[in-house]
Amino acid sequence: MHRRDFIASVGSLSLTAAASDMVFSKDRSFDPTEQSIGALQSAMAGGTTSAEGLIAAYLDRIARFDHFGPEFRSVLSLNPNAPADARALDQQRKAGKLRGVLHGIPIIIKDNIETADPLPTTAGSLALARSMRPDAPLAARLRASGAVILGKANLSEWANFRSTRSCSGWSGVGGQVRNAYDRNRNPSGSSAGSGASAAASFCAGAIGTETNGSILSPSSMNGLVGFKPTVGVVSGKGVVPISPRQDTAGPMCRTVTDAALIANIIAERPLGYGTHGTSLEAFRLKGVRIGVLSLPQDIHPGTASLFVDARAVLAGEGAVMVDLKVPESFSQIDAFSLDALLYEFKASINDYLAGLDASQVKPRTLAELIAFNDAHKNQELVIFGQEIFEMAEQCGPTSDERYVKGRAGLDRAVDQEGLAKLLEGVDLLLSPSNGPAELIDPVWGDRSDGGSSQIAGAAAIAGYPSITVPAGLTSGLPVGITLVTKRNQDGLLLQAARAYERAANARVAPHFA
Repeated sequence: MHRRDFIASVGSLSLTAAASDMVFSKDRSFDPTEQSIGALQSAMAGGTTSAEGLIAAYLDRIARFDHFGPEFRSVLSLNPNAPADARALDQQRKAGKLRGVLHGIPIIIKDNIETADPLPTTAGSLALARSMRPDAPLAARLRASGAVILGKANLSEWANFRSTRSCSGWSGVGGQVRNAYDRNRNPSGSSAGSGASAAASFCAGAIGTETNGSILSPSSMNGLVGFKPTVGVVSGKGVVPISPRQDTAGPMCRTVTDAALIANIIAERPLGYGTHGTSLEAFRLKGVRIGVLSLPQDIHPGTASLFVDARAVLAGEGAVMVDLKVPESFSQIDAFSLDALLYEFKASINDYLAGLDASQVKPRTLAELIAFNDAHKNQELVIFGQEIFEMAEQCGPTSDERYVKGRAGLDRAVDQEGLAKLLEGVDLLLSPSNGPAELIDPVWGDRSDGGSSQIAGAAAIAGYPSITVPAGLTSGLPVGITLVTKRNQDGLLLQAARAYERAANARVAPHFA
């Protein structure tokens, strides 16, 4: 099914400029490009625009740049209820009844998160192209705070957990997402559409999900702040699963402040701020101890240079920089990690599929999903295969001795002898986030070289919070830094990230015509 046919079949708004002209007629002069949530609220409060006007402005950008023009293919489907939702919120504003800090703010959600709008939750797969679901708790929390769910973001199919040679950002439903800074470059991670759409100002902010790197990697590759909360802070209900032990949703935004606003809304419990208060702007890095991991040998020279600059900025703000070595136990992570995910994926995806409406979704098990892909190989398997699915199907239950021993080894390598030891004498850990984005390569698949963060992967596996913040451009492509801290210290992480962002002012917006 072609992307346009899919969009039409689910009843969502057309992505063409002509259709958006028919739907909207006012406030088209407002430019939302690079506008923060605070700036958008000020514009609505001052009458410069409205929630309905914001929808019109973002739809115009999506039509011009995502579906036509550069064709980033980041927005998979648009919510036909968005205009009416926005009008209702505008009426509430006029009556002096604001729902919350996101009142009238358009948000794009990754299409593995369920919403009650007339849009399916596809995980990028044609197997779920008719799966209509109620709001996931995080979507309900966004609406309760006044957000308008503008649409669903394209993603790496099945959150990049289908093939060992996958091409990040590709899905059978949506095609290939492209990097916001260079359409020939890889957008990275499974939250590729969330990253490109937020970077290109197709929304005020986006929601991604991460099992291992799928918030941080596309955020850093697309010049964004990406925040992965402590696992469990955001409800995983209503999110197509890989591993409940690792899965979490989180915000992908152009500023730390916007990420913090959204994180506080979708969190099920207060974010931990430690002894430093709760203010992002009042927080200072003076005396904060930051452990700096040794750089990987294959780091890209541009990444290394920007990282040196970032370290100097943090030191200049009064942070105490402590050099640390990468733990030996990290070398053992790969031996355990994939195996654990295979077991967990089989169990969780079987449960998820069994709970869907049988009249909408035919595959009820992983085995049937594999058979579906084989039967639709000209659409689903045209770029890469389903080796991970097939390996997972061979796994037994999570009570198997192989899984139990592997999990114990993984916990020891990544946590007890890894992050927990590293954080014994410091408040935060620091590393580069990424090298410059590689070219999209459907033949070889992803080849992420040049500076990926070991602590980001460890934090994902162990459930620690992590964040990436832009550190600048090398060869015109974004590079970020990664910060990690202890579980349930999410607020402290956001404070430190904001302090760095404020001092470095390193983000450069993408430019395209």
